[in-house]
Amino acid sequence: MLGRTANGAFWMARYLERAENTARLIEAGFRMALTRDAATAHEEWRSLILTLGQTAGFEATYGPDYAGERVWNYLLRDRANPGSVHSQMEMARTNARGVRTALTREVWEGINEAWMVLKEALARPVREPALGGVLATIRREATKVRGAFDGTMLRNENYNFTRLGTFIERGDSTARILDVKYYVLLPSLAWVGSSLDNVQWESVLRAVSGERAYRWLNAGVMEPKGIAEFILLDRRFPRSLHFCVDKLRSNLAGLALEYGHETEAHEVLRGLTTRFHETTIDMVFEAGLHEFIQDFIASNRAVAQAIERAYRFVA
Repeated sequence: MLGRTANGAFWMARYLERAENTARLIEAGFRMALTRDAATAHEEWRSLILTLGQTAGFEATYGPDYAGERVWNYLLRDRANPGSVHSQMEMARTNARGVRTALTREVWEGINEAWMVLKEALARPVREPALGGVLATIRREATKVRGAFDGTMLRNENYNFTRLGTFIERGDSTARILDVKYYVLLPSLAWVGSSLDNVQWESVLRAVSGERAYRWLNAGVMEPKGIAEFILLDRRFPRSLHFCVDKLRSNLAGLALEYGHETEAHEVLRGLTTRFHETTIDMVFEAGLHEFIQDFIASNRAVAQAIERAYRFVA
């Protein structure tokens, strides 16, 4: 496969997943903001912008006023913001168009339709009563595209590059959602184990669509350490960090089989995979959950960069 085709497939999937995950982060921030009084709600929204690395862009537009409606509209529909859902979906469609001959009709039509639906949904400022519906629409459209891809694409190199893009983004987003809760939003250690703390952990589970699965596995008992273990290390949950790492490994293995050799990317990922297989939740908390998450984000980024170098992507 030409590097530019691999690049298009990889980034199409990344932008699509990133758009959905931005919506999930907004949902997590919104639910958590509802647990705080109005005087401190702005801090939750500021932390969300900080987590996404968009502080400079936001403050250039709005200054230090982190009102919730300004934040979610900036992240959802601001065309001048390359990290907005609107911009991400546009880039997903642009990349899909560039590799259209490598996609099935169903996948292309799904991406094109998702773009048109979201363009309409984000044509006007999103008010608070409509926010939940808009976020649900983003998740639904992304899921439809993913279903078309899984149901119609050959399991070849194009499939592997797209899946690599998906799980690079998903792992990064899950880590950031958890970090928002643990490191930034919890008011102080005095709140650990309180009703506020438990509500915020439940909000994290909802943001990653994991609440029902977690309750099934734990007889309905909501316990912060167990939730963290589920999101970080449970290989059965499709948005856990461990699940994402396992999928990166299997799809890179597919490329090695197709091309007949491994690359630098395989070696970089091998170190990350080994750490996950040797880590327990007690080890994570002993070293520091925030530190573990930041290390994962950096390692995940290193894997993505190694993939781009190894397969000669063209910008």
